Amino acid sequence: MSRVGIDLGGTKIEGILLEDDGSIAFRRRVATPAGDYEATLDAVADLVATLERVCGRACSVGVGTPGALSPSSGLLRNANSTCLNGRALDRDLGARLDRPVRIANDANCFALSEASDGAGRDAASVFGVIVGTGTGGGIVINGQLVPGRNAIAGEWGHNPLPWPTDDERPGPACYCGRRGCIETFLSGPGLSLDYAGDGPALSAEEIARRATEGEAAAVSCLERYENRMARSLAGVINLIDPEVIVLGGGLSKIGRLYRQVPRLWTRHVFSDVVLTRLVPPLHGDSSGVRGAARLWPPN
Repeated sequence: MSRVGIDLGGTKIEGILLEDDGSIAFRRRVATPAGDYEATLDAVADLVATLERVCGRACSVGVGTPGALSPSSGLLRNANSTCLNGRALDRDLGARLDRPVRIANDANCFALSEASDGAGRDAASVFGVIVGTGTGGGIVINGQLVPGRNAIAGEWGHNPLPWPTDDERPGPACYCGRRGCIETFLSGPGLSLDYAGDGPALSAEEIARRATEGEAAAVSCLERYENRMARSLAGVINLIDPEVIVLGGGLSKIGRLYRQVPRLWTRHVFSDVVLTRLVPPLHGDSSGVRGAARLWPPN
């Protein structure tokens, strides 16, 4: 039986029909109406209707979003698609679709997908990491997503960079209002800023390519990045000690991270041995929408 998953992004909305065996029966993408909440609700409802015409029945609907619903107010908060903030997105979509809708942060959906049938499928504990435009995370224990009492479990990106050096203090300003957050160092824009200095900004992909070709500035930049990621993930290991950490997002495609970061994090982990595995995602860019569908159990 099919479940509908929706990935509500800032520029696109992706929908899938996920079968119980993990296969995707149908996929469709539409543009996100920029800055228009009501039009966004309509776009999601129309996409769900399209998917359900394909399978011929009403389905459960799970939605991955930026930000998260506040357990206090029930309203969305911390979304970079700002028209969603302060809205009862689950209730409003539920009213459009005439059924309950489950919503989770997109990093949580990523973690759930990779823990269910992805790179962490055989692990009892998985920390899923997003390193892209922002830096998010999600925790799955024994196959169950752990949202946390305040719906912020896994938000490692808004902790301060651990064990900072003098030249890393106070750190870049973060949109959350603080300075020196992990996100300001490990996001794609953070990597670009670190490389650029006063020069032109380059993409993470271009920086990685230049490092492969031996450009000294790019090599040094990635070495700093790896060291910072190692310190940051060591803090995660010291707190929740996951069996597997899965990287997602654009920067997860930098292959050297999987060799270098585990070599570096050992000096910061409070243990004589570190058995945690750092792995790339199995489902890549599809993990978020797959995890959204998995917010509901199989029909």
